Formats: sequence, structure tokens, C-alpha cells
Amino acid sequence: MIASALVLLASAMGAAQTVPGTVHQFLPLQLESPDVVIYQMQQFLIKRAAGLPQPKNAEEWTSEAQRIRQHLLNDVIYHGWPKDWIDSPAKFEDMGAAPVPAGAGYRAEKLRYEVVPGFFAAAVLYEPAHFEGKVPAVLDVLGHYPMGKAMPFEQKLCINEALRGMIALSLEFINQGELKTQENEHYYGSDLDLVGVSGVGLFYMAARRGLDYLYNDPHVDRNRIAMTGQSGGGWQTLMLSSLDTRVRVAIPVAGFASLEGRIERIPGEPGDYEQIVPELLRGQDYPTLVAMLAPRPTLEINNAEDSCCFRAPLVKPEIFDAVKSFFALYGKEDAFSFHADTEVHAHNYGHDDRQQTYSFLDKWFNLSSKSDEIPVGKEINTYSQLSAGLPSNNLTILGLARQFALQLQHSPVPTDSGARAAWARTERATLARIVNYRPVTVEHPWYVADTNRDTVESISFRFELSNGLSATGVWIKSAWTPAGAPMTVVINDAGREGADKEVWDHYPEVGYAVERGDQVLVLSILFTGDDNPPRADAGRLGSMMQATGAPPLGLEAAQLAGIAQWAQQHWRPSEMKLESSGFRMQVVSLVAGALEPHLFKSISIHRGMRSMSYLLNKSVRSLDVPDLFCRDLYKDFDLAMLKAMAEPAIVAESDDLNAGNQN
Repeated sequence: MIASALVLLASAMGAAQTVPGTVHQFLPLQLESPDVVIYQMQQFLIKRAAGLPQPKNAEEWTSEAQRIRQHLLNDVIYHGWPKDWIDSPAKFEDMGAAPVPAGAGYRAEKLRYEVVPGFFAAAVLYEPAHFEGKVPAVLDVLGHYPMGKAMPFEQKLCINEALRGMIALSLEFINQGELKTQENEHYYGSDLDLVGVSGVGLFYMAARRGLDYLYNDPHVDRNRIAMTGQSGGGWQTLMLSSLDTRVRVAIPVAGFASLEGRIERIPGEPGDYEQIVPELLRGQDYPTLVAMLAPRPTLEINNAEDSCCFRAPLVKPEIFDAVKSFFALYGKEDAFSFHADTEVHAHNYGHDDRQQTYSFLDKWFNLSSKSDEIPVGKEINTYSQLSAGLPSNNLTILGLARQFALQLQHSPVPTDSGARAAWARTERATLARIVNYRPVTVEHPWYVADTNRDTVESISFRFELSNGLSATGVWIKSAWTPAGAPMTVVINDAGREGADKEVWDHYPEVGYAVERGDQVLVLSILFTGDDNPPRADAGRLGSMMQATGAPPLGLEAAQLAGIAQWAQQHWRPSEMKLESSGFRMQVVSLVAGALEPHLFKSISIHRGMRSMSYLLNKSVRSLDVPDLFCRDLYKDFDLAMLKAMAEPAIVAESDDLNAGNQN
């Protein structure tokens, strides 16, 4: 039999004991379908998608592109990183030659380099066996391939570039090849964001170090440096080439789409963490980054039936057709090309794609080689033969985040009441900025169901909110509860279903609220219960919201506060109390309480954590809890500060904290 607070309603009124399943009669499991929730999030995001600028001439666009470039570098890419790390010169070590057949016409050297102090990556340098003077160079970057720089297609590409008279530098991608480890999973970049250091900055600097190396190579012609890569390598190519004009030719392959395109093709094309990081797509989008390549020669390559993402017919209108006019401003229409590969039905840098690359490089670097790929299949090295060897204590993404977390110094909470109030006002403004708090109102409460049995009545709602999103809830009270009775608002990490299974069972004091005469409003807000998309979609939708400057945490806190304020006006309770269960709703409750300190008389927290450090120490993934990894949140706040800011509300924590939540 389900143990529930509602079973306890055999009270002094003499009500009959309820039967198994009663809880589900009052807390129906679904008031809204996942399709509706995803659609609402899509509409919310599409309204935040930035369109292309409309410059009148080349001079205007050159100036605007430089402004965007500096904004993205200063405010997004390098946010929080030590300046001496950003400005430090490239540090590469020669780790020995890779096997090359005698007389092959090229040589290969294994390299190790420092991305930031303590975090090293690997690379392979391919050079023509004989050359004079300065020659062109290509920075070759990779996507999500476990073999990393040892991928056969990568080796064929780089060897052919060397045989055509170019220097080619192949970089390992983070969490692939020699950098493959659980703590380098890309979504741990959110841990860096949490402690105030841009996660995408690590990916950017890892690629930029390679460009630094080539730019300072005395054998490289600085006016003939190209960059190319596929999948995550295509994304790296676009990011670095658009933001660093030392790249003179860019060839991104199947690596990106516009935000609107990603939204339209959920779940097929949401992208990885680094492509949808906080603030990256606030005010600009990927087509804008493509436009920033003008007038430099650019070839976009996409597969028509890619087995992963970024299919040519779907992305071409947004990342090529819409951008051609920017190259026309400079009279460089011929410098911008698009190739749709119809030979393969896979996600790779295939033979046809490589042929297009050779031809494009030959054209713009004034080389005389033939575009046909030189057969080098017998010269492909194994993974171990190309391994440079990284330090045994090499840092990881998560390790870097933990290192920065140890350096955090949070503002002490004043003990004097006057100073404490002034401190709270200042910190409240900072918190509102970090979570981008925008109050919402209930535009329309949809009355969707009701029950009235065993002296208990309920009404189920779908709350249509002013920002286009929604939440659901169930209002419950005893038949003898008078109008204006106190109200207890209940939220749970798992939504109303969690309130049934956890709060009501393990914390019967909440359930007693109905018995003692309180009104109870059990909510499923954004990213909980039936207001939560499927797991993978939820994580990436949350990231896309962060990317457009709308962190889920701020949206959730606004939903909680907005619905509670509506409930105040609608039912006129004498006081409002809040009960939350789980560490996600703990933070939402405290943020809402800190920003709206007079809304709740008390905030009771069950199964919470004692510090935000728990997220880093327990390797919690932002893909699983997209609302908590809000940029700069832990840098500026910990839970004790949020509790103090919620005053005059009384914040109480349950004694039943999990042993694992003691940090």
C-alpha cells in the first residue's frame, strides 16, 4: 500500500481511510505532454535566436565584425581565465618522430603542448621532406573520434597536405585519443562555468595554441595559413577562424548549424556542450560567425545524408545562402563556396570531402598539385605509434574546475542587522544578473481536472506563463479547511511524482499540512515532472537556454515565485510556506527566496546539499541537471549566502540529508 499523507486524512473529522492509489487521484502523473513542453521551449528559444546583421557596405561590416569578435573573446571565450594564461606563448615539446616509410616524401613528429598550466594535449606535425623558404600551413582539428589524431581519414588528409608542400599540424580533441578520460567529458565544461571560468575557453585555447605554433614557425608563410576539421573539428574551425584573422582560409566540415536550425531539428541536432555554452548565442548566431570570415576564402562542406547531423540540404539555407551577401560586400563572391557530398551516408571527412579540400587549398595558396588524393593507405600509423605521451598527472576539465573552486572566496555574511540588510540588497542584484531573473506572471490558469472524495478536494492546473513557458500543479485541501488558510507550496526534483513518492512518504510533516487545515499546492515547474522533456533533450535545451542568456535556474525561480504570487491573489492564504525536496529544487527554492525575500514565511529543505561544491566533488553532470550549472553561480554564491538573503523567511533543513550530500 502506498504510504501517503493523504492516507492520514482519517482525522478528527472521522473521515474514512483512503484506499491504495488515492495519491494518484490527487496528483495525476501527467497534466502536460512532453511534445507540448518541447514545443514551448522551442518557441521560447526561437524568439531569442539572433538574426544576421544588415551592414550597408564592407567598411561597416568590417567594423561590426571586429566589435563582435572582441565581445565574444572578452565576454564569453576568455571569461574568468587568468590573463597571463591567455597571453602566454605556445609551449610545444618534441616527443620524437612517428614512423614514416623511407622516401615517402614527408616526415612526422609527435608533439606535446600545454593548453593551460597542468593541462597538456598532443599533436602530430607533418612536413614535406624537402622544402625551401616559407610554405603554406594547415591547422587540422578533429571531432568526436576515440582514436583521435590516429583516425585514418585524418592521417590521409595531413599526409596529403604535406606531400603537396604544406606543413600540417593535427591536434588531439579534448576527450578523444590521448585525452580520453571520463573527467574530460565535454559537459564538465559547465563545472568551469559554475566556478566563474568559461568552459568553452579551454576548447578555444586548445585550438589556438596550434595556430600560435604555426604562426611562429619560421618556415610558415603567415599569409597562407588554413584551418580545417570535421564535426567538432568543423565547429573548432569556424570558432577560431572567425575570431582570429590569422587564419586566412577556412574549411569547416559538418560542424555547426544555426540556433534556429538546431531548435527545429530537436532531438537530431542540438549539438555538444561547447557549441551551446552560456552567452555564446546571445546577440549573435553561427551564421554571423560565418559572415565574419568574409572576405577570406571559405569552403563549407556538408554531407547530404549525414548519419549524425548538419545535413547539407538542411543547413545550407542558413549557413551559406543567407551569408553570401557578406562576401559580395567585398566583391569576393568566388571566395565563398559550398560542397554537398552525396557519395557517403556517414559522418566523417570522407574521400570526396578531402578531394574538395585539396582543390580549394591549391587554388587559394597558388599550389600546382593535382586535386586527386595521393594513395597513402599503407602508411597509416597505429594509435600507439602516434601517441606523444601525456603526463600521468595531467589535469582534466573537471580537475581544472575543482582547482578553481578551491580558490573561491565568498563574501562573508554580516552579523549586524543593518549591514546584513545592505549586504543582501547588493548581493541580490548580483544574483539577479547571474540567473538573468525576469519575473513572470500567470497569464491563464487552465483548470484541467478536479477530485472531491473522502473529505478532500483538489483542482489540477496547467499554468500558462507570460514568457510562453508553462508549469503544472495540483491544489489540495480538506473540505473543512476555511478560506484564507495557510498555504504550503511543494516542489520536488522529480516533480509531482516525486512529491508522491518522496516528500509524502519520507516527510509526513508535509502531508500533515492537509490534515491540519493547510491548503497545499504541489508544483511541477520547468525541467521537473511532466514539465521536463526527455533526459537528453532536457540537458541540451537547458544549454541552449544558457547560450541565449536565459539560464534555466532563473526561469525556474521566476516560475516558482510567479505561481506563488498568483496563488496568493487567488486563494488569499494567511501565509505562504515552501517545502522542497532534492538538491535541484533546494537551489531553486533558495534563489527564489533570495530574490523575493518576503514571499514565503518559511522554506523547508529536504535531501539537499550543504554546499555547491557537492556538484564538483560528486561529478554531477550538467547534462543531467541543466538548471544548477549557471555561469558564475558558485563563484559568487554558496548556499549559506542564499539562505541569509532569503530573510525574513526562516530556512530550515531536514535532518535526513543523505550521507553523500554532506559536502
